[in-house]
Amino acid sequence: MILHYLLEEKMKQEKKVLLSVLVLTLLAGAVFAGGRGQSSPGSASGGQVELRVLNYFDMTAANATLEISRVWGDFEKANPDIKLIREDLFNDPFHNKWEAYAAAGQLPDVIYVWPSGRSTTLHTQRLLKDLTSLAKRDGLDKFYTPVSLDPSQQSSGYLAMIPRAITSSHAFYINNEVLRAAGLSPAKTYAELKAQVPILKAKGYETVIMPNQDSWVMQSCLFSMVAGRFCGEGWEQKILSGQAKFTDPDFVAALNFIKALYDDGVINRSSLTTAYGDGIGPFATDKSAYYIDGDWRVGAFITDQSTGQAVIPPAKQRNYTITVFPDIEGAKFNASTSAILGTGWAMSAAIPAGSPKEEAAWKLVKWLSGKEIQTYLLETGGITTPTRTDIDVASLTLEPLSIEASKLGTKYTRSTIVIDGSFEAEVHEPINEGLQAIGMGSQTPQQVAQAAQRAFDSWKAKQ
Repeated sequence: MILHYLLEEKMKQEKKVLLSVLVLTLLAGAVFAGGRGQSSPGSASGGQVELRVLNYFDMTAANATLEISRVWGDFEKANPDIKLIREDLFNDPFHNKWEAYAAAGQLPDVIYVWPSGRSTTLHTQRLLKDLTSLAKRDGLDKFYTPVSLDPSQQSSGYLAMIPRAITSSHAFYINNEVLRAAGLSPAKTYAELKAQVPILKAKGYETVIMPNQDSWVMQSCLFSMVAGRFCGEGWEQKILSGQAKFTDPDFVAALNFIKALYDDGVINRSSLTTAYGDGIGPFATDKSAYYIDGDWRVGAFITDQSTGQAVIPPAKQRNYTITVFPDIEGAKFNASTSAILGTGWAMSAAIPAGSPKEEAAWKLVKWLSGKEIQTYLLETGGITTPTRTDIDVASLTLEPLSIEASKLGTKYTRSTIVIDGSFEAEVHEPINEGLQAIGMGSQTPQQVAQAAQRAFDSWKAKQ
């Protein structure tokens, strides 16, 4: 455990060094996107408008190859007057890169962002253009759910991005075939889930697979839901307003529950060295009865339309159920998840208003967020609950897991906040790291709660 902790610290230091190098390199005028050079703002050969795009892209996901042609290729064919210089990154490398670009004053023209959470700096520093006037001009309110265009739902306080989905950051995937092989049925309570551990182990199965090496996963995909159940609806507002603290019994109880998951063997401590993405294969090949991730992860299991191959073939997908975590004794309520507006697309605030570049960037944002692409994402598992209101989901031909994911909203009665969507990184990062420390046994739940409160107090003092 100590060695692992030291390695974690070493990786954090290396990350800081890498970020510094990136900033210096960018300031020195480094090239963008693989050495293709950087033209003068808004210009390209042949009278084209040039747009730099930073895309969040998992190259290992099903339908990744198809996305290049279906999303980006189709736009370029339809808009020969717009030249895209696209940079594809995923997970922490993506976030590190935009931080470096922002620090260097070289934010790309169009960027994939979160409405809050990991993109908070872009919002609060007003680095993203307010899209309100453009959205009103083009009547977007006729085609999107009201909440998706509600400025209060974004950290900026204005319409900085167009979300493409409503996201449940917690989903509980059940392999019914494994349970049947062990003579079990889906656990309805945590006590039942805990009792299944030795039975599944005797049959050679893990209970729950959850890839926890990346610190955001536990916080976003499980603990945010757990905190909501123990602390109640609106708990984050009580902390933000000073009516409650992270050190209060409810939040500590939520942290203690995470400790119990490891102590009871429901989640193996080895998950702390399992990278995000490395849990998909074992779950799909019947190594465990359950899997925890976000609702978006269904896209990793279904058929890749470019190859015709699926991690879980459609015929086998019928053996799986997608729901929420079983009832937890002592929680204020159960049958809940953690939900947030999904990710989407934004434009750099540096783009001049009324310029050809603004029109080109807005055209790209509308395409990436529009009916055609949201339909494509539904069909390929990229989203489960679209923000467009003009999509007839019932008319689509979806695979069993995609249909199951689309029903997730019927499996819970309450949704509470996602922690990294409600608190600044200065506050939620100590929680992320503390959850890992609880798993490693290097910190107690009480110590993590105290660290979170200190971080919050420090952040609050700066406001």
